[in-house]
Amino acid sequence: MGDASNLIQAIAVYALPVLFAITVHEAAHGYVAHRFGDDTAWALGRVTLNPLPHVDPLGTILIPLVLYFATGGAFLFGYAKPVPVNFGRLRNPKRDMVWVALAGPAVNLLQALLWGVLFYLLRGAGLADPFLMKMCSGGVLVNVVMFVFNLFPLPPLDGGRILVGLLPYRQAAAVSRIEPWGFFIVMALVMVGVVNSLWLLPLMHLTYALLNLLLSPLAALTASAFP
Repeated sequence: MGDASNLIQAIAVYALPVLFAITVHEAAHGYVAHRFGDDTAWALGRVTLNPLPHVDPLGTILIPLVLYFATGGAFLFGYAKPVPVNFGRLRNPKRDMVWVALAGPAVNLLQALLWGVLFYLLRGAGLADPFLMKMCSGGVLVNVVMFVFNLFPLPPLDGGRILVGLLPYRQAAAVSRIEPWGFFIVMALVMVGVVNSLWLLPLMHLTYALLNLLLSPLAALTASAFP
């Protein structure tokens, strides 16, 4: 009964931030690809703020629920339906793939900042409802995790695509050959704690430090510190 109650509370707090985070992330990839010459996602209706085309029943719903119950909420992982990008149709494939890949994490960082702004605005306006405050904090957390995790430099994650775009052609080709097994390699590294301890936590700490710096004027005005 307790687990079910905790799950319902977690869903209520995180549902909106997660839907916004994955929807805008995927739509940003498709939009930037469209701007640089690839209309694949645009033609399929994936450049949209409607979350339904981006939701993967397995990765967005089932896997997070199973992991929540299996680990008591200690470990969660999920993913959206990737936006299709034909990198060969980009005007300058090697260069433009960097911008396409970077677009997703960039909008997650922006969303984290906006959730932080909303947190302080609500508090400053005297509307610090506990549920809304938890949702704002959850919105920051979800987007910081997505920002940092997706920058992990291994394809098919965005960081891997950015790395391929920045490396010289020979090295880029070698990294690209990892992609068919990249997801399983990343999952193995997650399970043994390498990603968490050596990448996720250190970079999340730095990202929160950046957000707190950017939000410090609002924090001073509302005389409160972001948790």
